[in-house]
Amino acid sequence: MSIMTDKEIFAAIRARRGAPLLQADVDAVNAVLYPAGEKAPMTISQRGIDLIKRCEGLRLSAYPDPGTGGAPWTIGYGHTGPEVRKGLTITQAQADTFLVADIQRFEADVRALCPITTQGQFDALVSFAYNVGQSALSGSTMRKKHVAGNYAGAAAEFDRWVYAGGRTMAGLVARRAEERALYEGRA
Repeated sequence: MSIMTDKEIFAAIRARRGAPLLQADVDAVNAVLYPAGEKAPMTISQRGIDLIKRCEGLRLSAYPDPGTGGAPWTIGYGHTGPEVRKGLTITQAQADTFLVADIQRFEADVRALCPITTQGQFDALVSFAYNVGQSALSGSTMRKKHVAGNYAGAAAEFDRWVYAGGRTMAGLVARRAEERALYEGRA
């Protein structure tokens, strides 16, 4: 007799239920599987962090969004926020602090929106959300396919997110290819 993986357990529950699982469902199953709470929430791996840092690049002076040539203003490793404005400069330490806080926010978003993932899927989805935002991930066909267990279909959706300001961006094409490879377990 073989032991089912967590992913197989959740897939079986989803199939029996005939609908996507809600976070409350996932939490309830995890409480049974891990009664002492020994399973820590998934976090991005170093490979995922390195992907974000490489794709975002580091800039210690604020710059306008490259896709629109304007708002939002960005700094560090792609950090945006109300404090970021034209003329702002930061240190490497501040960029690292922004990066950690931003990653933690997007990890929480991905855990809530796509609760059943492999490490590679999680890393890819956090990188994707970091780049396009929580609301874009939330409403995306990619997320819907992922939650439905259509992982091949979800992976194919990365290729559609390569536009900024109505133009295909070479940097986004490269980033989405890396994210897709991570998602599919090829990286």
